[in-house]
Amino acid sequence: MRSSRLLVMSSLLAVGVACAEKKEAPARESTKVSATPNLGPNETRMPVDGGEIWYKVTGTGSATPVILLHGGPGFSSYYLKPLEELGDDRKVVRYDQLGGGKSSGLTDTAKMNIAHFVAELDSLRAHLGYEKVHLVGHSWGTILGLEYYRAHPQHVASLTLASAALDIPQWERHARDLLKTLPDSLQRAVKTREAEKKFDAPDYIAAIDAFYSKYVWLHPVKADLDSTMQQMNAGIYNYLQGPSEFTITGTLKNYDATPFLKSVKVPTLFTVGDVDEADPVTIRKHAAMVPGAKITVIPGSAHLTTWDNPQAMIAAVRDHLRSADSTLAKP
Repeated sequence: MRSSRLLVMSSLLAVGVACAEKKEAPARESTKVSATPNLGPNETRMPVDGGEIWYKVTGTGSATPVILLHGGPGFSSYYLKPLEELGDDRKVVRYDQLGGGKSSGLTDTAKMNIAHFVAELDSLRAHLGYEKVHLVGHSWGTILGLEYYRAHPQHVASLTLASAALDIPQWERHARDLLKTLPDSLQRAVKTREAEKKFDAPDYIAAIDAFYSKYVWLHPVKADLDSTMQQMNAGIYNYLQGPSEFTITGTLKNYDATPFLKSVKVPTLFTVGDVDEADPVTIRKHAAMVPGAKITVIPGSAHLTTWDNPQAMIAAVRDHLRSADSTLAKP
């Protein structure tokens, strides 16, 4: 891992908060290895391979539980908090994958892989005593959700693949196309700094800021953005992804799950923001590959639909889970 990648993500934390505040803010330490945080109501920590993960169970409903899988990789579940409104129907489990958020820090690259995070998710499901669960994954979380289904189909009641990242080569191609919508000066900066591998250069960071504000989030609440960025683990993001959303050099660079989509046998919903970096056109193609899958485009939203249009996102997921529950109830 190059130190320049850590520097650019540290700088991005400051840039993101500045974007929300419309003023400068200090950069924060980007590789999260934090002390054990205090636990709030309904919050618990459980041991997994490599440390402990934080999770929170909310909701009073008795329908099949749902587990939320956050994106990143290396971020936290904080931005998925609006989906806890699903709790009037069912238990909602929001957890931070190892290394991010309120879970233990992670610096061991041997554990920064799909198999580790799949095993971690299965440990959580078993610990909670849930035989079947709905999985709602966002971005990197869609990879985790789909790969969990491949490994443990008997435990999955349905999939929600939000802003899916199931074909990383296509993702990068589209991100490079989106990059062309930025001002010429920023495009030149990206080209120059990538050639120099100076990902911490101010003009490269400015390009990241511009990209995020158009295609990742449109209406961030300052406090939520601040909390999300403080809890990220740049080491995981850089190792699996790379220095930015449009420059992918990590271990996921060649990941493509589309050949498997035809084999998905559970009710599946795809969601995507109408200006999402995940690309509505690509997501429609992916949905067409899954037998019986549905797609909902969330209006007025970039990648973080739970921030940009939370009520539309909650409604789409709620309807899908209720429909899947009715299927489970059939003899």
